Amino acid sequence: MLTHIFHRRDAEAQRSDQTKSRYSSVPLILGFSLILALSSCSSKPTNLRSLAPADSLIYLETNDVAATLQPIIDSKSFNEAATAKPDISMLKGVQLGIAVTGFETTEEEVNEENSVLNFKPHFVAIADTHTWEYQTRSFAENQLGEFINKVYGGGVHLDVNPASGGTAYEWTADDGRKAYAFVIGSLTLFGNDQTAIEKIQAVRRGDADPISKTGKIPAGSENISVGYISTDGIAQIANIVGAQKAKESGEETEVQSFVATVLPQILRGTVKDVTWVANKSNDGIEDTLNVSLAPEVASVLNETMAPADTADPSLFDFAPLDATTATQYNLKNPQIAWRSLLLLAQKMTDETSGKLILAFSNSFFEPYGIKDGEKFLSSVAPNIVTVKYDSEDDVAVIAKAVNAKEHKASLDPEDLRTEGSNVDVTDPGFENIALSGDAHIVQKCVQAHQAGQNLRSDAQFQERLRVPASAITAGLDRDSAVLIASALSERKPDLTPPASRYIVETRFNKTGMQRKLVSEFGLIGSIIAGLSPEE
Repeated sequence: MLTHIFHRRDAEAQRSDQTKSRYSSVPLILGFSLILALSSCSSKPTNLRSLAPADSLIYLETNDVAATLQPIIDSKSFNEAATAKPDISMLKGVQLGIAVTGFETTEEEVNEENSVLNFKPHFVAIADTHTWEYQTRSFAENQLGEFINKVYGGGVHLDVNPASGGTAYEWTADDGRKAYAFVIGSLTLFGNDQTAIEKIQAVRRGDADPISKTGKIPAGSENISVGYISTDGIAQIANIVGAQKAKESGEETEVQSFVATVLPQILRGTVKDVTWVANKSNDGIEDTLNVSLAPEVASVLNETMAPADTADPSLFDFAPLDATTATQYNLKNPQIAWRSLLLLAQKMTDETSGKLILAFSNSFFEPYGIKDGEKFLSSVAPNIVTVKYDSEDDVAVIAKAVNAKEHKASLDPEDLRTEGSNVDVTDPGFENIALSGDAHIVQKCVQAHQAGQNLRSDAQFQERLRVPASAITAGLDRDSAVLIASALSERKPDLTPPASRYIVETRFNKTGMQRKLVSEFGLIGSIIAGLSPEE
């Protein structure tokens, strides 16, 4: 047995790390992939998914870490935010597979009235260093060990023991946090949960099935990154989402309890599994999520959420370029689409909860100054655009009224009396377009139309409208460029954060829902942004 104590760093650096402790599981994943490259060399690719356990909740894989990161560091916004472009040549050809085998939930009390929920994934990273075993052991004891020591704030204790024909490593921080690794030949397994590593060993021995047998994971050789969330993974994520949304729903215990119970029921009853592929595109990275839905749900939504044959671009003449998001719902019959969502939600819950969902359904429309959602949807044309800024109340809705009397009757009388919160447009070519919502945001929409500074002038976005989708969102990401620059390089001082445009398209088919995200940084960029020391 070998024991090693890593040196503790100065108190200021230690405090800096402790402020990031809630992200410690994620940096371990990314950091492992980065420093792994220092020990790697060319060799035959490893079939990583044949080693991950079949009961993994989430599985992510890339056959070339450099190819995944290259579009991010080549992006315009990254280069505007970073002092220098990092050299990732060492990561070329490095393979990495990550299996999440469970989640651990803790609640941290902020004060007597508030607390924060933290969700820690139990994961194992699988990689082949393609080196001799003594080199792989050296990598684990030194580069990997020093990285863990840095993440955990210094003073980490390492125990090394021979086990199962290889070498087992266990790092322990002063506060009890642990990390584990196992090296055999050129294979390295690393994670924050020893049980997850033992599951990999069982697959290697042939005592358990690999996740590759599910046949669900997209081809890794054809994409820069791929991923899969299993049915059990959806169930656990549903519980996490329910708990988070319950915390955000207000201080009333009854409301929190309702959200925490009903939302997971709906998600578990609706979604079967999810696959993800990421590829480089002319506009950055294109992420495609295919959400497999329960057959009865997919059948209903494929019919009721079908897009109209053409989208009306005139509504985007009122969508400001600086809006946080602007979404066009392009549905053959918006009223029927909304009814189908409510009915499906009722079916996925108990009778009492279903009645409450229906009773409070109009609360979704309230921020837009709409009292009766059904009446509003029946009074407008198939295309509806919503505009949102950072605050949840800074919103507006833009639609073309086909029944002016019914449209007016659908609006909140108090909102109608608020100056500037409702505007009926009579300009040639824009007749019968009506705007309602927060008065300040409605006026910004009118000004965008008058000045010509709107999403209709965005050529990239308009090109996306050529292929009809049930919903399409244009959004601005004002945070990721700086956060990613801080994580992969250094951010420029006194920088005005550059805004990055992204587009999300949503479509339905006979098996489920597809969401396509086109952005500079992709979902991988979102993960990296969460690792930033500025986060």
